[in-house]
Amino acid sequence: MDPLGAPSQFVDVDSLPGWTDTYEAKQLDPHQNPLDKVDVRSPFPYREDINAKIVLWKGDVALLNCTAIVNTSNESLTDKNPVSESIFMHAGPDLRDELQKLKGCRTGEAKLTKGFNLAARFIIHTVGPKYKSRYRTAAESSLYSCYRNVLQLAKEQAMCSIGFCVINSLKRCYPLEDATHIALRTVRRFLEIHGETLEKVVFAVSELEEATYQKLLPLYFPRSLEEEIQSLPYLPADIGNAEGEPVVPERQIRITEKPGVPDDASDEEGLEADLSFIGSHAFARMEGDIDKQRRLILQGQLSEAALQKQHQRNYNRWLCQARAEDLSDIASLKALYQTGVDNWGRTVMVVVGRNIPVTLIDMEKAILYFIHVMDHIAVKEYVLVYFHTLTSDYNQFDSNFLKKLYDVVDTKYKRNLKALYFVHPTFRSKVSAWFFTTFTVSGLKDKIHYVESLHQLFTAIPPEQIDLPPFVLEYDARENGPYYSYYPPSPDL
Repeated sequence: MDPLGAPSQFVDVDSLPGWTDTYEAKQLDPHQNPLDKVDVRSPFPYREDINAKIVLWKGDVALLNCTAIVNTSNESLTDKNPVSESIFMHAGPDLRDELQKLKGCRTGEAKLTKGFNLAARFIIHTVGPKYKSRYRTAAESSLYSCYRNVLQLAKEQAMCSIGFCVINSLKRCYPLEDATHIALRTVRRFLEIHGETLEKVVFAVSELEEATYQKLLPLYFPRSLEEEIQSLPYLPADIGNAEGEPVVPERQIRITEKPGVPDDASDEEGLEADLSFIGSHAFARMEGDIDKQRRLILQGQLSEAALQKQHQRNYNRWLCQARAEDLSDIASLKALYQTGVDNWGRTVMVVVGRNIPVTLIDMEKAILYFIHVMDHIAVKEYVLVYFHTLTSDYNQFDSNFLKKLYDVVDTKYKRNLKALYFVHPTFRSKVSAWFFTTFTVSGLKDKIHYVESLHQLFTAIPPEQIDLPPFVLEYDARENGPYYSYYPPSPDL
C-alpha cells in the first residue's frame, strides 16, 4: 500500500513464488536412487540452496521492488524498447538527466544509476550485442559480459536482490533461446561461486519469453535429482567455462599431468625426479618476483617460457584496462572497424589513417581501443585493410608507437593475421614500411600487400564485404577511374 492507502503497482520480490515452488515432484520409489540410472552427473547439479534464490516472473521489470533492476539499452543509453521505456516512465525525468552524466555505455559493460521514483533502489544499465550469425562468437562473449558485469556490480555494491530483464532486445536480433542459455548458465555459475552475496535473482519475462525460460531453466537449475537427470541430454555442447563464459577453442590452455616430462618417462626415478621439475616450468611453480624477472629479461637470462608468460601477463593487464577504460572518444573517430569477410572467409578489419589525429589523441588509449576491439577478432584468421588515402603528417604513426603496439599484442594477433592490405601507399610510406618490417619487427613483411587501386583490392575482398569511406571512393575514382566490374581473385593478393 502507498501512503494514501491505494494499492501499490510495485511488486515485492519476496512475495513472488520461487522457482522451486513451481515444481511438482513425481513420486519416486524410495528404494530406487535416481542417480543409479545414469553414469554421469549434470555439470549443473541439483542445488536446493541455489534454486531458493531464483524467481521466474512474467511481468514488467520496472515494477519490481528489489535492490536493483536491469535496463537494456544502446551505447548512448537512449534506446527505446519496451523495457527501457517502462523504466523511464516509472523512474521519472531525473533518470534521463542522470544518464547524460554517464556518457554512454559500451556493449557488454554495466553502469549504475539511482532508481529515482522506482521501487528499486538502483538501475543497472547494460548494452547487449547486435547479433549476426557470422559474428556469433563475438555476440556470445558480449552477451555473457552483460550478465557477468551486472552481477559483479551487484556484488560490489552489496545488493541483496536483482531483477533481470531479457537483455537481448528484439531490435538486436539475438535468437531468444541461444541468449537464454547464456543468461541462465552465467547466473548459475555466479551463484555457485558468489551465492552468499545475493538473496534473490528474478528473471522478469514477457509472455513471449516465458515459455523459453520455462523450458531451459531446468537445465541449469534442476529442482530435483530426477529433473537433473532428465535435463542432462538437452544441455548444449558448449556450456562455457567455470564462470559460464563461452569458450573459444583457440584460447584454451592444455596442461599435461607432468609438464616437461615425456609421456613414456619411467616412474622408477620416483619423487626425486618429479621434484626436479618444480620451479622450472611455468605451470608448476608459484608466481615469482616480478622485479627480478624484469631484471633477468633485461640481462637476457630468462627462459623462453618465462618470457612468454611475462608477455601474456602484460597483455592481460592491457586487456583488463581496455575493458575498464572509457574509450568513447577514440571510438568516435571511426578509424578501426569490422566489415565482412574476404574471398577465403577471413574477417576483414579496416583502419582509416586519415581519421587518426595522431598529434591530438592519447596514443596509449589508441592501443587500449585496438586491443578492446581486436581481442575476440584475433582468435581466428583475419586480414587488415589500411587506407593510407589522403593522409598527412598529421596522421602519420610514429615507428616507436607501432613497435610498442606490436610488442604489446598477444601472439594470436600475429599468428592469425594473414594479410595487411596497404591501400593507396605513397613512395615515402612504402620506404617507411620497408624499414619498419625489416629492422624493427619480424614476420610482418611477407604479409603486406601494396594496393594501388580499389580494383585490385576487390580481387581479394568483394566490394559488398567492405565498408569504404566516401573520400576513399572519390579519391580512387579520380585517380584510377570508377569501378564497374568484379575481377577473379589474383594470386598476387
